[in-house]
Amino acid sequence: MASVSTYLNFTNQTEAAFTFYRSVFGGDFRGGISRFGEAPPQEGMPALAEEDRQLVMNVQLPILGGHVLMGSDAPPSMGMPVTVGNNYHITLSPDSREEVDRLFHALSDGGKVTMELQDTFWGAYFAMCTDKYGVQWMFNYEG
Repeated sequence: MASVSTYLNFTNQTEAAFTFYRSVFGGDFRGGISRFGEAPPQEGMPALAEEDRQLVMNVQLPILGGHVLMGSDAPPSMGMPVTVGNNYHITLSPDSREEVDRLFHALSDGGKVTMELQDTFWGAYFAMCTDKYGVQWMFNYEG
């Protein structure tokens, strides 16, 4: 079933932030906490610094009405500086790859593609862009 969630980025504070959010909303993290050190090495990417291996790569917390709050650390050492305003994405999880393609192409038109459509190591068809109005979007299909 298609869904929409909110994705938040923090500078090395995601675990603390999500522990706080869990204390507010209750519930459990969906699938636990994934860490950067668990990801397989990516071709062309430098080795991960030891201090970054335990940072949060992904965490998901169902909050209200089926909405899922998702998050990740964005360490400056990985070239992902966080400033207020660039620390969120609206994440669309459509029911098909075709719908991902349609939405991605429509929303990235006139904007900036930050990650091309691709199959990922976590098994999703995924992309990211910033639309022409500055809103950041993620697209994730796990069919």
